[in-house]
Amino acid sequence: MGRSEQLFEEAVRYIPGGVNSPVRAFGSVHGVPRFIRSARGAYMTDEDGKTYLDYVGSWGPMILGHNPPQVQKAVQEACEMGLSFGAATRPEVEMAKLICEMVPSVEMVRMVNSGTEAVMSAIRAARGFTGRDKIIKFAGCYHGHSDALLVMAGSGAMTAGIPNSPGVPKGCTKDTLTAPYNCPEAVEELFDTYPDQIAAVIVEPVGANMGVVLPKEGFLENLRSLCTRHGALLIFDEVITGFRLGCAGAQGRFGIRPDLTTYGKIIGGGMPVGAYGGRKDIMEMVAPAGPVYQAGTLSGNPVAMAAGMAQLRTLRDHPEIYDALEAKGQMLFGGLKQLLSDMGLMYQVNYIGSIGSLFFTGQPVTDDASAKTSDTEKYARWFHRMLERGIYLAPAQFEAMFVSSAHTEEEIARTLQAAGESLFEL
Repeated sequence: MGRSEQLFEEAVRYIPGGVNSPVRAFGSVHGVPRFIRSARGAYMTDEDGKTYLDYVGSWGPMILGHNPPQVQKAVQEACEMGLSFGAATRPEVEMAKLICEMVPSVEMVRMVNSGTEAVMSAIRAARGFTGRDKIIKFAGCYHGHSDALLVMAGSGAMTAGIPNSPGVPKGCTKDTLTAPYNCPEAVEELFDTYPDQIAAVIVEPVGANMGVVLPKEGFLENLRSLCTRHGALLIFDEVITGFRLGCAGAQGRFGIRPDLTTYGKIIGGGMPVGAYGGRKDIMEMVAPAGPVYQAGTLSGNPVAMAAGMAQLRTLRDHPEIYDALEAKGQMLFGGLKQLLSDMGLMYQVNYIGSIGSLFFTGQPVTDDASAKTSDTEKYARWFHRMLERGIYLAPAQFEAMFVSSAHTEEEIARTLQAAGESLFEL
């Protein structure tokens, strides 16, 4: 028995399911999770000393690879000054200014501690600003585990087959309306059914929690138009896409200006952090400037701010990083598509930039329903065959693969070779 197996046996005695976030449990791929001891660059090493080429990247934030020296140095220097103050600090101001400079739609920003908290707070601000209660979300989009948004959620909830969680009172979701992703007609119908009642539409501009699902042409533009016409706010959940698909995220890539945007771990260089921001008139509704209450003792933690600024400044000052990521994403995901074609397999590869997914289904994946046609058991077998070859993928079909700037062309070529061998064995 390896060290990971021993640790998991011990973990299940003290932690629900043995993990602190469900998808880590390897439940949908029928295995024992690897307990990671260290990571650097494109690699992680587990407690048994086995090293893996990693395409999870802590679920996205490790865009520069694990433990990049400039982020590590910033964290070390911040730690010398103190770990937490519960008071205002200069790094908070510098981080807020940096985000506002990089993302044109963000005129003011509030730091929080996670993507879940960012979304919950943005929804509250939208309701407070509009004086309306209802929100529209999309099936398969995951916006964190706050009560009102655990309705037809993606990611871990989708993998586990639990679209609604026990423990969430019905009253918490009565104002949450759901539409199919990539279907603006359904959104328009909801606006017509509930006139002057919808505060906001929240969407992942690129779906990344039902696997990667790209917006169809005109989908995001239609959402922007509908929200403007009906006096509702458009919220982009860019916890996954923010600063990954470019300095201004998905909104910059697609040329859409949301009213509010939520961010997660990528703005902390992987440390626990989140943020929400947008139009000044909306954000000035947030306490203490306005009546919409939201607080957090650890919000704007100086160590997390230091790590995040080191990462974001690197991305801002070196735009060639994004060019390289585009090329590497094309090499990996485009190569995977070619590999499937050469093998006569009808599986789907969805990707944009440096994020992508392989779906074990013969039909195009454009929404939650088509994503669910994927053969999750076949994905599980493929996952383990890749793991045996030292390639660490997401332990669930409905998660994304992430390429970092630390991945080399040689490593991507090795990944494609392993993928071909693994697919042949299925």
